[in-house]
Amino acid sequence: SMSVGQICGGMSCRFVPSVQDFDKKLAEADAYLQILIDQLKVRLFYRKTSSGCIYNVLSCESCVLYHVCCSLQSTINPVDGVFQPAPLNTSVVSASAMPTQTTLPTDGAQVCKTEQRPSSLPMGPVVTVMGSLQTPTPNSTGSGPSAPSSSVTSPSHMNIPPHSVPDFSYSSSEDEFYDVVLPTFILERRSLLEMYADFFAHPDLFVSIAEQQDPRDRMVQVVKWYLSAFHAGRKGSVAKKPYNPILGEVFFCHWDLPETEDPESVSDGPLPWSSKNSVSFVAEQVSHHPPISAFYAECFSKKIQFNAHIWTKSKFLGMSIGVHNIGQGCVSCLEYDEHYILTFPNGYGRSILTVPWVELGGECNISCSKSGYSANIVFHTKPFYGGKKHRITAEIFAPNDKKSFCSIEGEWNGVMYAKWATGENALFIDTKKIGIVKKKVRKLEDQLEYESRSLWKDVTTNLKLKDIDAATEAKHRLEEIQRAEARERKEKEMQWETRLFHEDGECWVYDKPLLKRLASQRH
Repeated sequence: SMSVGQICGGMSCRFVPSVQDFDKKLAEADAYLQILIDQLKVRLFYRKTSSGCIYNVLSCESCVLYHVCCSLQSTINPVDGVFQPAPLNTSVVSASAMPTQTTLPTDGAQVCKTEQRPSSLPMGPVVTVMGSLQTPTPNSTGSGPSAPSSSVTSPSHMNIPPHSVPDFSYSSSEDEFYDVVLPTFILERRSLLEMYADFFAHPDLFVSIAEQQDPRDRMVQVVKWYLSAFHAGRKGSVAKKPYNPILGEVFFCHWDLPETEDPESVSDGPLPWSSKNSVSFVAEQVSHHPPISAFYAECFSKKIQFNAHIWTKSKFLGMSIGVHNIGQGCVSCLEYDEHYILTFPNGYGRSILTVPWVELGGECNISCSKSGYSANIVFHTKPFYGGKKHRITAEIFAPNDKKSFCSIEGEWNGVMYAKWATGENALFIDTKKIGIVKKKVRKLEDQLEYESRSLWKDVTTNLKLKDIDAATEAKHRLEEIQRAEARERKEKEMQWETRLFHEDGECWVYDKPLLKRLASQRH
């Protein structure tokens, strides 16, 4: 019999698989996975913690494969072409991510809970590989009875009700849960708050926005900085998952730009220890349900600032995890009274059966209401068959024009080229050649207890030592403190008060932005 390639005879041929083709391939994969599951050996340890929860730790470097094998076995029937996991009320996985750091299920933890709340992402019968599990205690809010314990022993014997998996979810750590530890290579060893700082790994590109004399050039420079902001977070080819920030957690850092004069500190700025020529950055976890991160950056000498908030909804897509980023950012050029509103791409953790990798997808926009300039950016996901990874296309428009004056194409983590209305083609950005500027963070001993690196130091230290058990315990201690504080606030009917940001409509805004401070100086 001839192959598709032979039939095509070298001609351009696009094969579009049908649902039946996919069904057949999945059935084959399922058979192989069952053999794998039968061959892999798992040792299960039970550890009683102070809270009475039972921790289930898979002593197996292939535990990710276990989870995905089992969830894959529960996805034989597609729903609208997307394979959905089976609901199992004692098994969920929490997933959240940032535009650049999307990724895998939970930071070292698969989460098993009593009920399927909007904050849970069901992942199929993960639990069944481990045998019968005790039922967790009711969650800290006290809502809902405990679910019956699972006694299912084989994923292949489960009844899977159709359309029973919620499309989206957001991550939670306030409920009682079980942790099943993932291999150390998946863990980022830093908080999501710190990872947002990677947006400014090229602070020179950011401040140069304010140096452009023409509004058109400023918009082009905003696009250039924006497109350079995603590759820095991906330091390796393997997708990694950061720590989910804890409510009230903060992160501070700055980048030094070449000094043109003796550095003078900004006493009323976000970081009094940084200079007027630095780009200062602050981030705070301002909400737990949903998990909203807010961050702010400024450069005093260039009169430019950036304010953003992001939270994520996660979706299980068969063998991928999709993370929908909700929120927006705003670049403000204060000398020109211009504000550039921008949105963020979605992220996808792919190939979670083998070596996981991250890709971005979706359409994003940048617009300035004062100048009228705008840009449309599309992050293209890789087609099922063929096609390139990490492709982006972008169009930049002058006010009221329907035809762009600049078209950009390339890879967001590689080289991007611009084609101008004049017909000129030129290099736009080469992310491989522009140097990442290292951020500066205060030493641990100088940090506040709720700063990211200080807060997570025990988890990070034990992960570096490859002591997963101790890292899991350290993480659990942090979550227990968070639960206890949440219960206390509920009992006293108190609201959480943020440290650095406040809610303004649907946005979270830094309390003392440069715009506000300069305005008060003028008066």
